[in-house]
Amino acid sequence: MLINCAAYENGARLAYLTVEEISDYLERPGCFVWVALRDTTPEELDKMKEEFTLHELAVEDARHGHQRPKLEEYGESVFVVMHLLELGEKEITLGEVHVFVGHNYVLSIRNRSQQHFLDIRERCEREPHLLKQGSGFVLYALMDAVVDRYFPILDRLESELEKIEEQIFTKNFTKKAARTNIERLYELKRKIMVLKHAVAPLMEVAGKLSGSRGPAVCSSIRDYFRDVYDHLVRIDASIDTIRDTIGTAIQVNLSIGAIENNEVNKRLAAWAGIFAVATALAGIWGMNFEQMPELKWEYGYPLALLTIGLACFFLYIRFRRIGWL
Repeated sequence: MLINCAAYENGARLAYLTVEEISDYLERPGCFVWVALRDTTPEELDKMKEEFTLHELAVEDARHGHQRPKLEEYGESVFVVMHLLELGEKEITLGEVHVFVGHNYVLSIRNRSQQHFLDIRERCEREPHLLKQGSGFVLYALMDAVVDRYFPILDRLESELEKIEEQIFTKNFTKKAARTNIERLYELKRKIMVLKHAVAPLMEVAGKLSGSRGPAVCSSIRDYFRDVYDHLVRIDASIDTIRDTIGTAIQVNLSIGAIENNEVNKRLAAWAGIFAVATALAGIWGMNFEQMPELKWEYGYPLALLTIGLACFFLYIRFRRIGWL
């Protein structure tokens, strides 16, 4: 579906175009056409291929989708793939934007995503001194917008991790809570990996675009792509930190669970020891022998109960002092 199509010259918009008018403006010197599509049909993609003389392999990638972030050069044109991420309640929705860039055109195709780039077009039009540098600046603006939208996702994931960490160290720690924490940590780890798979390859793309051997269409704004690369490095470092913290949190959660189990085992062992002494003494006095001390004594039974009680009380105090009860 066609979202927008306009021609630009010297940083100013000349006119909004129909698809049939694109070829007329492509022939004008110093002019480039910026087309934005969403969830294209095969027919629309074939039409764009014909208008901009797109490379067959790049068109094939855009048609099938599900590509990793990458940069491919075909002569004087560039094909860039970026991931669009939207963080929901339980998972991250993954979309894609495919950008075809030539010296006189920019074609962006957005698939499986509710995000839009209308604000990016408005931003570029408000900066004519930059937009006059051509299609390369539009590619930068699109990439910068995609990367900037990763930061709120990263912040939310960090906040989610902090909440889980607080839950781990709560006093009301139970086996159910431990299992819930582990499930939430692994769910968070999956989200982090989705973000990692979007950021790490895109770092390579930004590195190539900012390098001295980058595509000619982007040669005049390499410093801008270096800024995008710096942002990606920061995000990637934060992702690695979160991944390490998740691993540590999992180990701490398991350790706390083991400690809680150990405390329960101590209490059970202490009570078992107390009842074992009572059982042993009761068993001794309960034997059916004729010749037993105090068997016929008037105060034998109270004395036996008192002895059992004192022995149990002594063990109870002892276990309390060592922290087992």
